[in-house]
Amino acid sequence: MYPRKSIVKCSYHYPRHCYRFLASKPAKPPNAPKEKACDQAEKPAVKVPISERSQLKNAKRVMIKFGSAVIIQGPGKGLAMSRLANLVEQMADIHHQDKDLLFITSGSVAHGRSKLSHKTSKEKGAKPLDKKPSAAVGQPALMYLYEALFNRYNIQTAQVLVTETDIYQDENRKALTQTLNHLLSLRVIPVLNTNDAVLPQPNTPCPTLCKGIVLSDNDSLAAMLASETKTDLLLLLSTIDGVYDKKPDDPNAKLLYTFTEAHKKAIEYGATSNVGLGGMESKVSSSLWALDHGVSVVICNGMKQDAIKTVLSGKKFGTIFAHKECVDESTDQIAATARNSGRLLAQLPADQRVACIKKLADLLDSKSKEVIAANEEDLKQAKKVGYSEVLIHRLKLTPPKLKALSVGLRQISESSKTILGRVVRRTLLADNLELSQITVPIGVLLVIFESRPDALPQIASLAIASGNGLVLKGGEEAHHSNKKLMELVDEALASIKCQGAVGLVNTKEEIADLINMDQYIDLIIPRGSNQLVKFIQDNAKRIPVMGHSEGICHTYVDKCMEQEKALKIIKDAKTDYPAACNATETILLHKDLMEGDFFAALCCMLNDAGVKMHSGPSLLKYLQFGPPLAKSMKHEYSSMECCVEVVDNMDQAVEHIHKYGSSHTECIITEDEETAENFLMKVDSACVFHNASTRMADGFRFGLGAEVGISTSRIHARGPVGVEGKRKFVHKPLPLDGSCEK
Repeated sequence: MYPRKSIVKCSYHYPRHCYRFLASKPAKPPNAPKEKACDQAEKPAVKVPISERSQLKNAKRVMIKFGSAVIIQGPGKGLAMSRLANLVEQMADIHHQDKDLLFITSGSVAHGRSKLSHKTSKEKGAKPLDKKPSAAVGQPALMYLYEALFNRYNIQTAQVLVTETDIYQDENRKALTQTLNHLLSLRVIPVLNTNDAVLPQPNTPCPTLCKGIVLSDNDSLAAMLASETKTDLLLLLSTIDGVYDKKPDDPNAKLLYTFTEAHKKAIEYGATSNVGLGGMESKVSSSLWALDHGVSVVICNGMKQDAIKTVLSGKKFGTIFAHKECVDESTDQIAATARNSGRLLAQLPADQRVACIKKLADLLDSKSKEVIAANEEDLKQAKKVGYSEVLIHRLKLTPPKLKALSVGLRQISESSKTILGRVVRRTLLADNLELSQITVPIGVLLVIFESRPDALPQIASLAIASGNGLVLKGGEEAHHSNKKLMELVDEALASIKCQGAVGLVNTKEEIADLINMDQYIDLIIPRGSNQLVKFIQDNAKRIPVMGHSEGICHTYVDKCMEQEKALKIIKDAKTDYPAACNATETILLHKDLMEGDFFAALCCMLNDAGVKMHSGPSLLKYLQFGPPLAKSMKHEYSSMECCVEVVDNMDQAVEHIHKYGSSHTECIITEDEETAENFLMKVDSACVFHNASTRMADGFRFGLGAEVGISTSRIHARGPVGVEGKRKFVHKPLPLDGSCEK
């Protein structure tokens, strides 16, 4: 396929005090069965834990637990001060984000033993110092240090030591919870620890917490208190990267990024640390218990720089605990499923693929209110975060936009009927031997797009129409919208039993994995910022990349133009959708137009439309007072701004476009046919127009129904890429004697 250019003429908030009124219970029948101890207390409704990493940043109440080995240099050694300072800095950052923070610290016994080492016997065979006096010495020393470190960030801390009685006895536990909530309401960080300096209290049965957990270490304490205080996220910091399926020192061990109850019996645990009381088995048991009680849990490596920030950023770091029905598939699974289901999709009759796309269009119409509601959640969050108006405009979905989307999908369905298996060329190689070139799918596409959730069903439909598997990575700012739209895609694919042919990944970190999965991915199409596309091109070593980065589009106004027509075209090119990649960013004027009234009319039109103008260097030479000088001639404004520059003639305009443009879309406005033809032939861009707005560079307007992107590449496909651009050709030599006929 030769590259061709297109030519067109023509808050979740925690209450600080909670009051609950319960109606008295009716009297029991005399022979009613006796309740078990654990069933006597009324069980409160358990909230649904966060199961997606991208949403961990929304946790309002966070509890962090340090393992002893995280903050101690080693057996008999002192504290790892630089690491501890980094952890405190991260916690201070969370606190200053107006989140509630509780902090459980281990290490008092190990720190106490280190401080008392010079007083204890060093004789061979001497027993290690009992943990109770070690804890009594280590706990105040640790607390003094924490207070000093947090004071640097103007944060008040409070020490809370807990025993079994405080957990197992309902009244004690209630008083403890009230104290913690009161401290948090005062913006004080409670620093908790088990009181190892006193003998353990008797195991008093607890009506509400007796099932499934025993207070044995700070991991179990963290789980219990996280449940009691309605914590959103519990972070257990360890010295390894998370939970492995085998002992971590086994070379075949695999890190489990997501852990469910089903994994518990299948994994092998390593040894506990030399300075801690618990171990990974204790952490896993406590984490699963906390998960069942509505708390999200992540186990990660606290030895690594900025571990806490990394978890809250949504990166694929550590092991997240989730219920089976909430589990996110791994990147490998999503890509592998897209490969296998994509092959099934390619084998289906065309009418089934057509029906699937029409089903998706129908779902967009019938469930538009649900899609809009999800989109409003994203818009609300985007405004809260402070995203630019340009991004918010791209993010916003409206009923007319969804209606146009469903119309485009139906266009795609009609064009897909003959896209696969079509014979492009036949060649007679020898007697009774013919070579046929036919169209087949590319394989699996990876499409990375930002901001625009409406791109998801468009790209999915194009993949279905062309029989390609697809992995999508949308922007995190469109999380709710993409999730809802993906549900519609899944429902449509289920109607033809090709679930998984289209997959969606959630976090940026998964991009780094996907762009090197050449065993699954055949083509990468990035749609987004120049930084994103450059990152993909630089790091995708084994997979071809197709796409454009910037949309620096030009409109050249020739001296032989019709003023009214020119102003109308420029207005549409700049103001119809300024955030689009095909909006005009630079207006080039023939120098003769500076002598008449056209420039004044252009300025008035742009000003009335609310467009801010910037001057090119040549334009300023013609003006005593004028718009400010543009910072760069190679700039995509993506807003109601543009640059105006003056050129001597058409050839200089072409030279300017090649120097500062991005090979996307250019336009000439002229009534001189010869000049127009020269411009169309000389400009090396994906789309080149004569007397038409640059906004015409669009798959829908081209009659493609939609586009996977606008390619500025010079191989395979160029310009708006629809169904035709998402196929390849194979050659099949067939004997002509009929021996291969079915």
